[in-house]
Amino acid sequence: MQPLNADNRYRVYDRAQQRSADQRGPAARAGGRRDPAPSRWAYRMQRLWLTPLFRVGFRVGLPVFLVALIAGLYLRDDARRAQLTGVFTGVVDKFQARPEFRVSLVSIEGAAPDLAEAIRARLKLNLPQSSFDLDLDAARTRIEALDAVATAELYVRGGGVLQVLITERVPALVWREGDRIEMLDATGARVAGLTARDDRPDLPLIAGAGADRAAAEALDLFTIAQGITPRVRGLVRMGDRRWDLVLDRNQKIMLPEQNAPAALERLMALDKAEDLLARDIFTVDLRNEQRPVLRLAPNAINERRNAMGVKTSGGEL
Repeated sequence: MQPLNADNRYRVYDRAQQRSADQRGPAARAGGRRDPAPSRWAYRMQRLWLTPLFRVGFRVGLPVFLVALIAGLYLRDDARRAQLTGVFTGVVDKFQARPEFRVSLVSIEGAAPDLAEAIRARLKLNLPQSSFDLDLDAARTRIEALDAVATAELYVRGGGVLQVLITERVPALVWREGDRIEMLDATGARVAGLTARDDRPDLPLIAGAGADRAAAEALDLFTIAQGITPRVRGLVRMGDRRWDLVLDRNQKIMLPEQNAPAALERLMALDKAEDLLARDIFTVDLRNEQRPVLRLAPNAINERRNAMGVKTSGGEL
């Protein structure tokens, strides 16, 4: 071991300074001062932190991921899941079973007594029960399936009452097809059945297959024929294409397939001016707009032909 003289002391000091500079980095070896620039990793982290998506992911995404991870690890066990589900179901059941949500009565407005009873039977509700257990849409569908109901509105009001507001179909026509007699509304929808025509003599009569599908046109024709309403027996649908207006004294007005109301209006104007239908006419054929045909009753034809000296029967005028 060499004696620690002055030269040796300087060499030891220089080596210590070199090791200290090596530890502090290149800037310290160069001039003895620390480089203020950030390291590469610190620079990259600062750049990432300036990115909005990275900040959102770090502040929101990372906590959510940790919560989801913890919840997933906890719910891996079937017993824990069943216990948690049971607790949640019990809370929901207790809440829905509270007295303020219980429905005990049904109030029906806008319906006749017989229809109201039919609606109660159609609802099939086992009261009292929670309003959360009521399927109002399904109940409305069941009620509107009744022929006499046009629309129904259901809602639960205070006091545990299920309110049912009914709009009834208004009978506008009596439809006879074969042995069946039914009441129809203005749209042709069935309202109710009848045992006899005399049950509703106040309603106009239509007959024939497909007459219900042309109910709106039939009502227009009855309106046009108001001037001879006491004589009108009804409308008969012919071949599901056109109408025959039947009057008393077996008179019949044969209307065209197209523009029947306009043709009947012209005939009503002519009848008002000439009192045409009061004459001994058997049939008025308006099917051909360019050539209407009047067919006289047999007695009238015979009388006219006798007056003309003709002894044959039948014919057109």
